[in-house]
Amino acid sequence: MQQADAALTGHLRLYGATRHDRAATADGHPLPPRLLPPVDAHRRLRGPYTAAGTVVRALVPGVLAAAPELVRRHDIELLSVAPELAPVVPNSRETLTSMALPAERTRFYARLRTRRIANGLVEFVRDALPALGHDGPRCLVVENADHAEATDAEFLATLVRRLDPRVLTVVLCGAHAPRPDGVLAPALDRHTTALPVREAGAGPRTGQEDPAWRWVAAEGLLDGLDGETARAAYEALPAAERAALHDRRAAELRRAQEFSLTLGALPYHLERGSAPVDEAVPALWAASDHCLVNGFYDAVVDYGRRGQALVNGREDPGQWWRFGVQLGLALSILSRTKEAEAVYDEARLLSTDPAVHMACAYSTAMLYTRHNDPADRDERKAKALLNSAIATASLLADRVPRAFQSAFYKNGRALVEVNLGDPQEALRLVTECIDDLDRRLTPDEHRLHRSVLKNNRARVYAILGRLDEALADYAVVIDQDPHHAEHYLERGNLLRRLGRTEEALADYSRALSLSPPFPEIYYNRGDLRLSEGDVEGALADFDYVIEQDPEFVDAYVNRAGIRLEAGDLAAALADARTGLGLEPDNAHLHAIVGRALAEEGELDGAEAAYDRAIESDPELVSALSGRAAVRHEAGRPHEALADLCRAVEHDPKDAALRYNRAFLHQETGRWQEALADLELAAVLDPEDTEIAEALTALRGRPGAA
Repeated sequence: MQQADAALTGHLRLYGATRHDRAATADGHPLPPRLLPPVDAHRRLRGPYTAAGTVVRALVPGVLAAAPELVRRHDIELLSVAPELAPVVPNSRETLTSMALPAERTRFYARLRTRRIANGLVEFVRDALPALGHDGPRCLVVENADHAEATDAEFLATLVRRLDPRVLTVVLCGAHAPRPDGVLAPALDRHTTALPVREAGAGPRTGQEDPAWRWVAAEGLLDGLDGETARAAYEALPAAERAALHDRRAAELRRAQEFSLTLGALPYHLERGSAPVDEAVPALWAASDHCLVNGFYDAVVDYGRRGQALVNGREDPGQWWRFGVQLGLALSILSRTKEAEAVYDEARLLSTDPAVHMACAYSTAMLYTRHNDPADRDERKAKALLNSAIATASLLADRVPRAFQSAFYKNGRALVEVNLGDPQEALRLVTECIDDLDRRLTPDEHRLHRSVLKNNRARVYAILGRLDEALADYAVVIDQDPHHAEHYLERGNLLRRLGRTEEALADYSRALSLSPPFPEIYYNRGDLRLSEGDVEGALADFDYVIEQDPEFVDAYVNRAGIRLEAGDLAAALADARTGLGLEPDNAHLHAIVGRALAEEGELDGAEAAYDRAIESDPELVSALSGRAAVRHEAGRPHEALADLCRAVEHDPKDAALRYNRAFLHQETGRWQEALADLELAAVLDPEDTEIAEALTALRGRPGAA
């Protein structure tokens, strides 16, 4: 057994038995020195980022002393997972979204924000090791990985995928394997080796005299024989005595004054204490609100369900709906739209408050225009619901709520109008909202939503092709909210459309400096660099995109294309096939496979790949022209000519296509058609000497004129 264990290398996973057994197994395996004591990932302890927060709280003080610029570079990620670090890690990149009061929030982070945070955290840990003077490999043991909250599961999955185990060996432990439908299980299957757990006998007792208190003080997480004894003693107590123990533990946790405890252990004990409605309900709502602001949507769902379970919706519909607002939004963003709609339907049954019905109408409309699967969307129903919300808002007596709510719901209807194909009406609605709020509110009221409206109007201007007006709105938005990365990304895209390459690159770079690692921005920058001939810079960006997100198919398309042009056929094929494993009908990737196989002389395989490409996208010119070349080489010029005719039909201004078709016209005896193609090709590309020479030669041929 010792020899078999010693052969295991890389990241490890230990499932089963007790925590004591798993610790003994890890201690008995030849591992590098520990970076930290074992880290517990159980969500009950500190909620989202329980494990990640523990790691960075331990590392940041040393890194601040040795490499403060590394902490500054990752301040968003560090403060997101460990708010207790705020006194020593100033947040230099606040946005209107992060600073908005609860009543004024109208923009929330994208679902993918936690993936960006996970990538940033992994890079922080990676770079912290040499900064702290660790010149050899280290080991990190994480317990209760099977009970990690969704944010930690994403972090741990990214950690084992991206970190070289020769730098940091990660050992993930749990009583059971993580859920197969989550992000962690596939990462562990792919990037870790299973280490058999050995039974080590009964574990040590904690030293507490009262076994029931031992159970409560350990947040109900003891296992093994000691855990069974402690739990039995706890469950044998009368309910009031159990509640008193939870009250006692809650008081201890409050005295610790560590914010992340309010996301985990504290609400757990308050729910089981002597006053769950008075104590746990506000604690759960505060936890939900914090997580909503930060984009931790799985946690919002958890807190919302738990909060509603403590509230009688018939007796206190207002409190029930307070959780419902956040619960429904989180479910919508997570694409759990049927559950979200059920929340809104229940709210309508419980409440007669006009504000609740307005909000439900708007939120349900967003399901039908944005969040539902495309097959389940219904723009007409969404518009009808929004009209209802707008009508109700117009009846509000107070000036500020009436102006804000009316603008909010009209902005929602503008999205529906865009989806219905009427951007002019969308522009009218958004402009009306902007003008109304400017007229009715003071400059400091609802700053976030007024910024959102300007941003949305810029998007509508872009749809309408009014790019200068879109840029003017983006200038205002960026001036008001200078640390919001997406503004620079969107403006960079517009600047690229206008051919203002340097300004677009500057905006992309600025966006990257304001956000945790953001694959979409790196991809856009790489694509722009490639179009400008900076192949090396583009390749570096696409490499990094794939490192961050191995399922980013478009990055494989572009990187495979670069490798193909460089003559690295094996690498191009590898990228294309990886991408096709993620998106089997991607026409561009099939075309890349076709070209690579053609260059290797595998004409049958190349033609089959081009067939798949054209089946997926009948207008893909690269596939049509590529298949034409293969068919010509196979001795079938008429079929090749048919493909090139289709290609020219879809891209009539491509001089190379005209030149190639002229060659096939000549080969099949169609001299006048060949001459017409060459004459037009010469106009399209007058600098191409090969076209000019072919045209001169053909003009001198009898029967061609």
